[in-house]
Amino acid sequence: MAVESENEDAGSTRDFVASFSRGLDVIRAFSRARPSMTLSEIAAETEMTRAAARRFLLTLVREGYAETDGKHFRLTAKILELGFSVLASMNILEVLQPAMEDLAKEMNESCFAAVLDGMSVIYIARAASLRFFDVDLHIGSRVPAHCVSSGRVLLAALTPEELDKHLAGAKLEALTEMTLTSKPKLKKAIADVRRQGWSLVDQELELGLRSISAPIKSPSGSTVCALNMCCPTPRISLDEVHSRFIPRLVQTAERISFALLR
Repeated sequence: MAVESENEDAGSTRDFVASFSRGLDVIRAFSRARPSMTLSEIAAETEMTRAAARRFLLTLVREGYAETDGKHFRLTAKILELGFSVLASMNILEVLQPAMEDLAKEMNESCFAAVLDGMSVIYIARAASLRFFDVDLHIGSRVPAHCVSSGRVLLAALTPEELDKHLAGAKLEALTEMTLTSKPKLKKAIADVRRQGWSLVDQELELGLRSISAPIKSPSGSTVCALNMCCPTPRISLDEVHSRFIPRLVQTAERISFALLR
């Protein structure tokens, strides 16, 4: 009897589960621009038959990862559990949260951690400031990657080929008059982030809101998420962002990355 080798290539074609891969395609079909879709729209987006798409969608609904009103389907917040399970297994969240709480308390501004999902970022952790009026972002919030500092940090971690693939079909929507919508200019901004190790985006998502981000890295050196802080323009000058906020943010990101080595 043949004994399966423990060293057999994990990427072997015969070990590939096509149906599981297609199910992931259905999940990835949803986006900020298209949070709710009909069966026909999902089938077209994933290049499946309606019957196949329907089976995957009804499975997601049955497991609580999606919901439907009978015509439209949308993902539920439970889908975040899949990402949180990975992060928890990497010991990231238990290291992230206290460090973010310390930074938010010290700087009196909200801190976030975000991961990349296509051309969007999803916020996976939050430490709120003590201010009465705070930034309206929460765990699970999704925003376009091209116009936020966390997105540019995460895009900067991609290889040139991966970045080109991400940008190929992306529509860079102008959310304010300051939003970068030129792909060559965005690629240059991402290259600057890769070189300097942090990102500052000034009022491209929302007027009056600057954001800064730095990468949090795994023991292997890959970027697993971005540490982000919001710096509202009425409270924080650009000079103060550079002199106080960026150095402390980068230090905290490096401290979290170092803790993950343990």
